Parts: sequence; C-alpha cells; structure tokens
Amino acid sequence: MKVLVTGASGFLGGWVAQKLSERGLEVRALVRKSSKTTHLQTLKGVELAYGAIEDAGAVMHATDGVDAVIHSAGIVKGRNEADFMRTNVEGTKNLLDAARGRNLKRFVHVSSLEAAGPSSDGAPVSIEQSAPVTTYGRSKLAAEKLVLAEKDSIPLTVLRPGAIYGPRDQEIFEAFKTVTRGLLPMVAGGRSLGSFIYGPDCAEACVAALTAPAPSGAVFHIADNSGAVSQRQFLEMVEGALGKKAFIRLNLPIGVLKTVSYGVKAFGTVTGRAVMLTPEKANMLMQHFVCSSQPAQSALNWTPQVSLDEGLKHTVAWYREHGWL
Repeated sequence: MKVLVTGASGFLGGWVAQKLSERGLEVRALVRKSSKTTHLQTLKGVELAYGAIEDAGAVMHATDGVDAVIHSAGIVKGRNEADFMRTNVEGTKNLLDAARGRNLKRFVHVSSLEAAGPSSDGAPVSIEQSAPVTTYGRSKLAAEKLVLAEKDSIPLTVLRPGAIYGPRDQEIFEAFKTVTRGLLPMVAGGRSLGSFIYGPDCAEACVAALTAPAPSGAVFHIADNSGAVSQRQFLEMVEGALGKKAFIRLNLPIGVLKTVSYGVKAFGTVTGRAVMLTPEKANMLMQHFVCSSQPAQSALNWTPQVSLDEGLKHTVAWYREHGWL
C-alpha cells in the first residue's frame, strides 16, 4: 500500500510517516520546498512530493498512484480567518477533489476536538456536538463537513484528537520552557479540563484507521486513557517530568489574560505575524475540552500505549537529548 501523508514535515504528520515506514509501507509525503525534511529523509520508503496543500495542481499530482490518504496538514494559528480557511478548508477541498474517482482504500482526515467545541460540565463531549469557539475550530469543522459530504463516494474516517504532545512538538513545548525558567502560570486557578494524546499514539490511530472496517463517514475522538486532566494537574505533571519545581506560581485572572491577548493580537496585526494567544484563545483556556476515545479503540482496534505521566517523561527526555531544553 502506498499512502499519501499531508503535513508530513509537521509534528503529527512526521509521526504518521514514521509509523507507516516502520510497517514497511510506501509513503508519499506532501511537503513545501521550504519545509524541514531531515526527519523524513531518515525513514525508509518515504518519497517527497513538493507542493502546498493550497496548490490544487500539486495536490492532484501528489495523489497520483496512491492507495490511501492520511490528511494531517493544517495550521493552528493564522493572521486572520482567511488564513485558516485557505489552508484548513480550501486545502482539504483540493485534496478531496484530487481523491475523488481514484478508488482509494481509505481517506483518513485528521480534524480536532476543537471542531466539537468545549464541554459545558467537564464530561466527554459527544461525537454529534459541533459548537467550536475558535476560528481554528470553525475551520476544522468546515473541513469536516466537506469530507463527510463525500462519504458515499470515498471511504473515509474522521479523527478528532485532543491536545497532542510529544517529541518534536513545538506548541505544548512552550509549557516545558516556561516551567524550566521557573514560572508556572495558571489561568483562573487552573481548573479547566483537557484530554491529551501522545503524538506517536495518535499517529498509530491514524494508521489503524486505514484498514479498520469502520463505516465510511465515521467520526472518532482520540485521547489517551488518563481521563480529564486539569490545567493545574498538567503543569504539575510537567514539573514532575522535568524534576523541577517552578519557584514562581502565578494565578492569572481571566481579565488579565484577555488584556494580554489583545496586546498580542495587536502585535500580530501590526507585524503581519500569526500569533497563538488571541482573545478567543484566552476564552478557550477557561473551558473544558474533554473527550473519550473508547469508541475509537473498539472500532479501530487501537489502544493508546502511553499514559500522560509516562509520555511527558519521554517528551522531556527527547527535548533534552536534542538540546531543546
């Protein structure tokens, strides 16, 4: 089987490519010419296809001759709504247009728990929920709708991971750096809850979805078996993994965080840079993003192997070995 992996130079896509390679499968990795591909070039059976997901012609060419697709490309921060829609929605449309009529064995679309939106009471949200509260979440939901509209013509599966972390991740890495500097900031007491998944385990779920006999159009949440973890618990687990206690422990009122977020957004607007901390992101940090992956584990014959506590320790070890910390 030859599998096209989009976003292969990114965090999750890189792990997907590695897991496929370890199984002896052929991988075609869609990457931009500006992307760092050092990791991909160490893997056996990986062919690089240069192009952006926004380029319909490049996507069409990359899809030639493949048996399946794992679509993990996307952006988590943008300068404006148009950036998110161009990559996360139009990019997905390009891939669906290219996949249509090719008799693919499976199209695996990696969405996000943010497409479902927050839990009102900290309980796992249902697969049917679709109430995103961020521009990113709305773009992922819009992409999901495009994908699901093709379920009768393309065999497909949609995966909604919780917060993905692990070796090579650069987003949650910021939490490790902050604690290393001696600072542990929590928003409104750190009570908000989240579901997490170790990057390699999430990649295994993507690979399992290629051959699982799930009905076309099935949607699954992806998380480990650690249950809902509060922001405070997560940061304290990061401290444990680092073997270091932060000497400054800040409890940020939501009003302060929102004020800071407006400043960060203004900076991004003036400089033309994509920033992570926006006012809607600040609001999100106050809410619960919780899911259960039990249906996915049954349907995909997949089980997350690494607990959050163990995964954080593995992640710290990798960061230190590669000079990130």
